[in-house]
Order: sequence, then structure tokens, then C-alpha cells
Amino acid sequence: MKVDDFDYQLPEGLIAQHPVEPRDHARLMVLHRDSGTLEHRRFYELPRYLREGDVLVVNESKVFPARLLGRRPSGGRVELLLLRRLEGDLWEALARPGRRVRPGERLYFGGGELTCEVVERRKDGKRVVKFSGDLEAIRRFGQVPLPPYIRRPPVPEDEERYQTVYAKVEGSVAAPTAGLHFTEELLSKLREEGVKIVPVVLHVGPGTFRPVEGELSDHSMEQEYYEVTDKAAEVINEARGRGGRVVAVGTTSVRVLETVTDGEGRVRPGSGWTELFIYPPYRFKAVDVLITNFHLPRSTLLMLVAAFAGRRRVLEAYGEAVRLGYRFYSYGDAMLII
Repeated sequence: MKVDDFDYQLPEGLIAQHPVEPRDHARLMVLHRDSGTLEHRRFYELPRYLREGDVLVVNESKVFPARLLGRRPSGGRVELLLLRRLEGDLWEALARPGRRVRPGERLYFGGGELTCEVVERRKDGKRVVKFSGDLEAIRRFGQVPLPPYIRRPPVPEDEERYQTVYAKVEGSVAAPTAGLHFTEELLSKLREEGVKIVPVVLHVGPGTFRPVEGELSDHSMEQEYYEVTDKAAEVINEARGRGGRVVAVGTTSVRVLETVTDGEGRVRPGSGWTELFIYPPYRFKAVDVLITNFHLPRSTLLMLVAAFAGRRRVLEAYGEAVRLGYRFYSYGDAMLII
């Protein structure tokens, strides 16, 4: 398959710029894989499709305020997107304007209260920077790293709404957006109905926005850190052994589960780095049901969804979503694929 096989036309006006309020009032398109039948619901109706014994797997990674706006010594503007902490005060980052930010240069943020030195420029264009302030100073001056298709500056509500209600482990530069629709009340209702809720971690990196070029088989995913605890693996394996379904919240949860599940379908606990790229055809080992948002054309996220539900059916569902005015991308509406 080629990248063009995952293209579709999306009116710019359907790209959500703000979240729905309250969270669980987003629209929910339900796609039945066996028949291709579509239903149109609201996210708070999710419990009617899950049942006692199911396991809802959520990614509890938390978005870090990774976007820093500052000045170069010349007075020119500079922007850093912090990707991950390497050790101590050293961070890996993306810089704009990229060509002008050179090793040895000092950058200033918050009127000079926070500074860093550019230590290294790597072959892939990323920088290694060394900060003079502590982590709290970075949090104080950092902004929510909204995706580039949200064409507005961050506002205070984004600090809450661009996080899931269960986010705990800081480390992502983009939200695991399928989880943004859950409220504490909805999670409580699912628990009351016998659905187990199991957290895993995958820290979302900038590669989630990197376009695929050329043949799919030639594309490499950027490594992302994951964690699956002994308890999480035990609950998932027990549920599957009793006939329960694994309901993955978002493509990040899918990639974690498919990374740690062996050929016999057993989830193995552990942590590490995954670069798993899922595209058709792919045999899923661990996931029975998928909750996801509507993704960018030609993206690895759309390819994963197409591998799960079938490319033709997914693109037909996307066409229906466009026709009915669904909202797309991070702050948009959701799909349930069963």
C-alpha cells in the first residue's frame, strides 16, 4: 500500500480549535467492523457498548508544558519544544528558527529568569540544550504544546483540557487525545458496570505529527517510551482468559499493548522504547475494541485505525463524518470501533 491510499479531503472548518464542553458530550461514531454499520451517538453513551468483564486500557501519560518562547542574544525570537530529559539539566529539543540556533549560543526565557545553552546539534536537526534553571522554572515558563493544526495561541483552559482526567506520569509532548473525552463520572459508571480500568504509559513524541513519505515499508517511527506494570498485565490477561474484551483508548494504548503481547496473546509487563508501526495488513494480538479520534490524512495514526477496521470501511466512515460535520483531530469527536 502507498501513502496516497490513506488520503481524504477535509474542509478546514472541521478541524476543532476548541474542545467540547463538557468533555463527554463530544459526538461518537460507532463503527461495527463485521458489517460496516455506523451509529451516531454521544461519548457519554459509551457504557451501552461495553460490558462486565471488559478491560479499558488507558494511557496515563501527562503532557509536559514543553513549549518555550524566548530570545536569542541578538534579540531575535526563538522557540524550543522540549522532547525529553536526557540527564540532569540536559534536554533534547526542537528549535525554531532551526538554522540560526547554533551550538554555544545561549537562549533566554521569561525575561532572562531561565536560560539554556545549546550544547549540540544532531544529524536529525534536534538540539541538546543545558538549562541553568530547575524543572520548576521550566514548568513556570513553558506553555502547553498544542498541535500545529490548532491555529491559535494556548489559553488557560488548555492546561486542563489538553490533559486526560487520569494523566499522572509526565512526559508527553502531545496528548493521547482519545482519552480527552472521559470524565471522572463516566469512568465511575464504567467501573460500577464491571469494566476494569487499567493504566499503561506511552510518552507521545513529535513523531506522531511526522508525515509518511514514500513506501510504508520504508517509514521508521520515532522511538517512544512505554511502561506496563505487573498488575496491568495480570488484570488484562485474567480478563482475556475469562472472555473479556480489551478496549484500547487511543492508538498509543494500542501500540503499547501490541508491543508487549507475545505470540500467544499474553501481555508481558515491562518498560522500554517502542517504534512499532502498525499499518495494513496487520494481525492484532491484544486489542478487541478501539476508541480513537479522527486523524490526519496520510498519517500513521490513520493507518493504524485502517489496519484495525479495514481501510475501505474507515475511509467510508471518515467520508460520512465529513458529510455530517463531525469535528476532527485532537479536540474533535471520537470513534468507537467494535
